[in-house]
Amino acid sequence: MGRTVLVVGGGGREHALAIGLLESESVDAVHVAPGNAGTANIAVNHNVSASDVSSQVELAQSLGADLVVVGPEVPLVGGLSDALRAVGIPSFGPHADGAMLEGSKDFAKQMMLKLNIPTAGVQHLTSQTNLDAAVDHWGPPWVVKRDVLAGGKGVVVTEDRGEALDFIRTSIESDGMVLLEEFLVGEEASMLVMMDESGFVALPCSQDHKRVGEGDVGLNTGGMGAYAPAPVATEAVRERAISEIVEPMHAHLSSLETPYRGCLYVGLMIDDEGAPSVVEYNVRFGDPETQVTVPLISSDLCELLLAVAEGRLSESMPTFSSNHAMTVVLAAEGYPGPPVKGRYITGDLSDYTDSVGRAFIHHAGTGTSEGDLISTGGRVLAATGIASSLSEARELAYQKLSEVELEGAHFRRDIGHRAL
Repeated sequence: MGRTVLVVGGGGREHALAIGLLESESVDAVHVAPGNAGTANIAVNHNVSASDVSSQVELAQSLGADLVVVGPEVPLVGGLSDALRAVGIPSFGPHADGAMLEGSKDFAKQMMLKLNIPTAGVQHLTSQTNLDAAVDHWGPPWVVKRDVLAGGKGVVVTEDRGEALDFIRTSIESDGMVLLEEFLVGEEASMLVMMDESGFVALPCSQDHKRVGEGDVGLNTGGMGAYAPAPVATEAVRERAISEIVEPMHAHLSSLETPYRGCLYVGLMIDDEGAPSVVEYNVRFGDPETQVTVPLISSDLCELLLAVAEGRLSESMPTFSSNHAMTVVLAAEGYPGPPVKGRYITGDLSDYTDSVGRAFIHHAGTGTSEGDLISTGGRVLAATGIASSLSEARELAYQKLSEVELEGAHFRRDIGHRAL
């Protein structure tokens, strides 16, 4: 009998995880809660909110789940992994204390400073702070970060002094404080690190495209596309990131009474000298980084995630393919502001394979209405290409995306431009 796995969440990341798990020989059944139209095609969806901890635990128990994979950060900060482990169900994702590395940017920053991990300088601003003096200390550009979970939208990077001050004031009003960080110069990359008390392994580095507009302009988004492996993360950069950033954090997290078990997402800034610094930590797989990283794992994904959840990663290290992957996000009209929802999605959404590679659609904000596919969110879906070169993966992804139609939708035509 193969294993039963429950994936918590309903975005593109969860669709990518469900696809990877179904390709695992050790898996019999995949369930997703709440899921989307894409996961409904390949797994069993359950209408349970990702952030409803008690209902997710009940669902996992009723399914007899052998493993729960938690996608989003909110249930992790809310203690879902703690609650699952308390009833004997292995959970891929850190306990609530470990999840504070994403739940509080202030907590993460203090941890990095304590462990001498390279990161940007920071000022804590409150209603008592002389804001003009604080803003004049650094910038432009200014980097302002709210100390709350904000779905990837709690950060403003701006050259406009007025915009920076406005965001600082509204954040202090709503949250009581806000962080003003030194602007780091360089190129960004994302390193997903699987870790538990027995060891860690860094997956191939990827590069996300956060800005809505081509040439990396416009508002920040949850991510408009990604590719892996990212050439900016050379072997020398990877080695430095592991020794200066991952190892000290792993040593600390492993020493805790409840060790960290899950994915630590390390957002890196790599300067001209190849020195990496931490922009941010997330405590789960990134989105859309998962869509280009999971397909590069050539070993059994379920075995890997279960080993981490049970604290025995060192016995089940993954292997990787030499392929390249690229994903391009199709966003709804209005995104990253309030998106227009409920529009029909048409065209050819089937998987495509030829001698060059394969392309497929990762669903994110999709659902159905009377049997028709409709948009339900801001980032609606992503077209992903896998091939032996990045240029071929890019061609496949854009070809696949051209076969999909959604009124008013937009996407970036320059994903991967830094590498290509």
